[in-house]
Amino acid sequence: MPTSLSTRVVLYFYGVVIIFLLYLPLVSVGFASISKARYLSFPIKRYSTKWYGEAVQSSTVSELLTTSLWVAILVTIVSIVIGFFGALAFARYQWRYRTLFQKLILLPIFFPQTVLGLALLMWFNSVGVIPSWKTAVVAHLVWIAPIATLIVSIRAYSFDPALEEAARDMGAGTWTILREVTLPLLMPGLISAGLFAFLLSWGNFPLSLFTTGADSTLPEWLYAKMVSGYSPLVPTLGVMSVVGSFLLILLALTFSWLIRVNRESRTTQKQKIL
Repeated sequence: MPTSLSTRVVLYFYGVVIIFLLYLPLVSVGFASISKARYLSFPIKRYSTKWYGEAVQSSTVSELLTTSLWVAILVTIVSIVIGFFGALAFARYQWRYRTLFQKLILLPIFFPQTVLGLALLMWFNSVGVIPSWKTAVVAHLVWIAPIATLIVSIRAYSFDPALEEAARDMGAGTWTILREVTLPLLMPGLISAGLFAFLLSWGNFPLSLFTTGADSTLPEWLYAKMVSGYSPLVPTLGVMSVVGSFLLILLALTFSWLIRVNRESRTTQKQKIL
């Protein structure tokens, strides 16, 4: 049934209001980052971008960003690999303990992150592993890899297994089917899972707090500065982090669009040849 004009207007208005309410707090953070005063007060008397210059030149900020990037990138890569093969086992194949596997793979999502972080810290200490940013990667994976698996599984449930069977009937091998059929069909889910994994790891505070040891990630530093020793670099780094997240999402959407255009172009060329 087609949607009436009044219903569409109400839905658009509702969506705009929700987005406005979600991003309104970021406006105050943006103002704080360009205020010349050490503490934010309205109206802002003097504007300055010096805090952005200090953030770029600060060796501490550079070290924090490097650590957070390494953790997020490694978590993203491993989560995509685990999510891909886990989703195939989760959604595509029938085997004896499939139901148990489905329950166990989703179990870490329901644990409070603080409890999970504390449990992992105690486990690392019991086996003699010194906490560092590398143990933070493991901790993030325990919580994020199941989410990536679930996201890819949604995509795996949506395409017809007959496509793989047709390729197999035409003589394609297992790796050829995986490369030419399965991977392209799951690519939107893999991109989405990668984005979720990166952003969840980049902004994760509870797990990082318990498992980074002497190292420190950006969320930990921001929290420490908010609790004691506030610095105007806090809102500045917050704005830079949000802008970087938007750019990452835009890059991923562009990459996904290029893949779709290339696939459509190849399909059109094959149809012309036939």
